[in-house]
Amino acid sequence: MSIKSWVIIATMLTTTAFAADPLAKESPADYRKRIETVLKSDTGWLTVAGLHWLKPGDTTVGSDPKSGFVLPAAKAPAKLGAFNFDGKTVKLKLEPGVAMTVNGKPFAGGVLGDDSHDKTADLAVIGDLSMIIIERGGKYGIRLRDKTSKYRKEFTHRTWFPVKPEYKVTGKFIPYPQPKQLRVPTVIEGVIEEHEAPGEIEFKLGGKTLRAQVLKADPNQLWLIFRDRTSNKSTYPAGRFLYGDWNMADNTVVFDFNKAYNPPCAFTPFATCPLPPRQNSLSVPVEAGELTYHLEP
Repeated sequence: MSIKSWVIIATMLTTTAFAADPLAKESPADYRKRIETVLKSDTGWLTVAGLHWLKPGDTTVGSDPKSGFVLPAAKAPAKLGAFNFDGKTVKLKLEPGVAMTVNGKPFAGGVLGDDSHDKTADLAVIGDLSMIIIERGGKYGIRLRDKTSKYRKEFTHRTWFPVKPEYKVTGKFIPYPQPKQLRVPTVIEGVIEEHEAPGEIEFKLGGKTLRAQVLKADPNQLWLIFRDRTSNKSTYPAGRFLYGDWNMADNTVVFDFNKAYNPPCAFTPFATCPLPPRQNSLSVPVEAGELTYHLEP
């Protein structure tokens, strides 16, 4: 894989919660290997080790258990500083003597840019720890990454159904008269994400004609969040994600369910994964793609 491809993937994981997959045309086997490598990387979801939602005012941060946002012991000063939130803007004031970088440069304190409106959030780093400010449906929080998190240390491997050619399907894209702006519930109660739904797809699977709502990923891809009759049995209970290649010339979309994968919340409790809309509970078992992740003894 080229260096440019890795940069695209790393940026995708570090900034917005979910983005279009730039390499979706590769084979299921190569796709599976790649996304496991990305998951295990320094910017993968296994390093996401904390999430603290901000309230107006100051939130102290450090490894001191009395901090408003407690960092892992021995990986940060007892008192690192304090985040100040005024409802829209987050500032970080550091304690004297604390050395930190933001976007690779020495940081003495000030405003930290968030990831709202598809912006790239400022990356604050101290040792193995890094923090960004995220915005989800008007709520602002601090996302913590730890290169030596327990989730990364304890990870075993992703597991998948065998590849089955019949699960690569071509569906019809049915656009809405106007794209819908949705407030989508997530696995974290009370946390909402905002997404654009340009329409629905109709496709055949398991002998049935199915219809589901899709979200826009980029001009050439549509994002399907779905549950099916295997959910909470052999596959992840909350649902799975899948990108489809959209041919705008004839409004067809190719979905390869062999690439359906677990959302980040299957690997860390600190991801804000959107839930599938009710109409995306497919009435067939999709015995393709990724199985539920289990930590092995």
